[in-house]
Amino acid sequence: MGSALYLDTSVALRATLEQGTTPEIEARIAAAPVLITSRLSLVESARALLRIRQQGRAAEAYLADTQRDFDALWARCDLWELNRAVCDLAAHVAPGRALRTLDALHLATFSWRGDGSRVSSC
Repeated sequence: MGSALYLDTSVALRATLEQGTTPEIEARIAAAPVLITSRLSLVESARALLRIRQQGRAAEAYLADTQRDFDALWARCDLWELNRAVCDLAAHVAPGRALRTLDALHLATFSWRGDGSRVSSC
C-alpha cells in the first residue's frame, strides 16, 4: 500500500457536512491514493446524521445528499476493524492526554499497523 491517508470521523464529518469550509483537507482527501478509516467512522457518521435529522437542523434532501457523499467517501476507504489489539492499545495510548474514548480508538487504529506501511492523517 503506498502512502495512505487516515480519516478520523471529525475530519470526514467536516469535509462532508461543511463542504467548502476546509479546502486544504478536502484537497488532501481528493488527492489521496488510499484512504483508511476505522469502522467506527461509519457508526459515528450515521449517528451524526440521525442527530441532525432528529433535531430538525437540516432539510431531508440535504441529509439524503450528505448520506450519498458519506457512502461515496466510505467506498474509497479501506476499513480497519476494531479488533482486540486496537482496543487494548486504545486503553493505554497517549497517557499524558485526556483523550475521549472514541478519539483514543481512532488514535489506536491509526497507530496499530502490522505491515509497516506509511500512513498519514488529516
